[in-house]
Amino acid sequence: MSPRARRILPAVLASIPVLAILLGLGTWQVRRLYWKTDLLAAIARAEAGPPVPLTDTPEPFSKVETSGRFRYDLEAILGVEVRGPVLGTRLVTPLEREGRPTVLVDRGWVPLERRGAAIARPEGPVSVTGYVSPPQDRDFFAATDDTAGRRFYTADPRAIGAALGLSAVMPDLLVALAPPGASPDALPQGAQTLPRPPNSHLGYAITWYGLAASLVGVLVAWSLRKDET
Repeated sequence: MSPRARRILPAVLASIPVLAILLGLGTWQVRRLYWKTDLLAAIARAEAGPPVPLTDTPEPFSKVETSGRFRYDLEAILGVEVRGPVLGTRLVTPLEREGRPTVLVDRGWVPLERRGAAIARPEGPVSVTGYVSPPQDRDFFAATDDTAGRRFYTADPRAIGAALGLSAVMPDLLVALAPPGASPDALPQGAQTLPRPPNSHLGYAITWYGLAASLVGVLVAWSLRKDET
């Protein structure tokens, strides 16, 4: 083996696994990019079209409708959200459906201080249109739920349902959409549109591929410089 090869070979061998990891991460982000692009297109189609009946295994972020009776005696609140100068939260109410699992419905935003606030609570059978929100994972930084006070900070319908004493609850949250023509002052304030998850995967892919290219460039430059000495 030539002296030049002996100088370069260790650096090449050390760079191969790093290069493979960088290329793998870039390729993974490209796949995520295509997946997220398809998901956003599906959400746009769902928003433009009519709602479909809620099934037991709905697609995430699909626009659906279902009917039942609200259990206002088991209302809970979820998270904290500021709108303008007003501190508020999300009002979550179980929707009981005959012969099917109960659905926890995020009916919309309400102020935390509700003195004098007229919150709509329709009686009898109701039909709810909304979108399917997958359950959140509880992480290390999540605030502790106040189950006795029915104040929750992680959107985990099964955990919330268990705390409310419900035995059969769908794992997804149904986020109610505001009816067409609803007053902006009506409470709860339902969602206006379907959510759009961020799509930053192209930037991540460029970053990982760019680091891979930089590694190759540095290795080539170092090899040439060593060859001149």
